[in-house]
Parts: sequence; C-alpha cells; structure tokens
Amino acid sequence: MEEKFEMSRMGELTFIFGIQVRQLEDDTFINQTKYTRELLKKFGVENCSAASTPMKSCSKMDKDEDGQSNNITAYRRIVRYLLYLPARRPDILFAIGVCGKFQANPKQSHYIAAKRILKYLMGTKNVGLWYLKDSSFNLISYSNADYASCKINWKSTSETCQFLGDHLISWFNKK
Repeated sequence: MEEKFEMSRMGELTFIFGIQVRQLEDDTFINQTKYTRELLKKFGVENCSAASTPMKSCSKMDKDEDGQSNNITAYRRIVRYLLYLPARRPDILFAIGVCGKFQANPKQSHYIAAKRILKYLMGTKNVGLWYLKDSSFNLISYSNADYASCKINWKSTSETCQFLGDHLISWFNKK
C-alpha cells in the first residue's frame, strides 16, 4: 500500500499532450512553444521574418481556379500540423479554418496563405493562455457574424468565445 502511494505522486504537471503547463502560486500558463518551434523547423521557416497577422485582412480567399496548382500533399501536411494549435491559440483559428477549405485543390495563393500562418507563429511562439486563480466567475460571451461573405458559396461565418471571469473557456467558428 505504501509503495503504491509513493508511485502515484508524480510531481507538478509541466507537459502533457504537447502542451506546456507552468503553474505558479496564483495562476497557470499553458502554451505550445515546443510544438510550434518543431513545426517551424519542419517547414523551414524558423529563420524567416515574422508576419504581423496570421492572414491578410484586406483579401478574401477563394477557389482561385485560374491560379497555379500546388503540391496537394505538401499543402495538406501544413494544414494538418496547424490543426493541433488552435485549441491553445484562438488567434489563428479562423485562418487555419479558411486554409482547410482548400485542401482538395490548393493553388499557389492558398499555399502562400498557409505559409503566412507559419510566419505569424514565428513572431508569436510563446503566446498561450493565462489563467488567474482569483478572477471572478462572471460568464461573458462574445459573438460575430459576417453575413454571406464567403465568395465560394455565399454562406455566412459566425464565431463566438466564452469567458468565465477572465478565463477563456471555449470558442468556435462555424460556417
């Protein structure tokens, strides 16, 4: 019985499922810095200059039927690896979702957009979620909709995020 108890004390949680956890006395910080660094190295952008945003705000991505074709496997690989980040990085959720729509027939413009997300990550490797232990328990929700702005099928996109006090607890993006 005594041995079993000793084995169950594993110490403070610092790393789980690719997520780094730093627990302090009054708060907890979670991020995916290690995964992000490995991702940037895997796609050869660890020495590139950083982008200020994950996606250009003035342009809307579409099918780009006249654009130059791109390597489908390489594009899908980037998108697949990026999909592991939005759970802790809501700032890139929308951009990854847009890139994910073009996996069937990616063009050069889509590949450039996916690479821009990687370049944005270059400048924001250490970004994560900060949870304070003594914040309030007020539930606050924000939502947004862009009515029929998708050039491909004229559907709307809606986004929401919910906070419990100062803590982000959930979010989603839906067409």
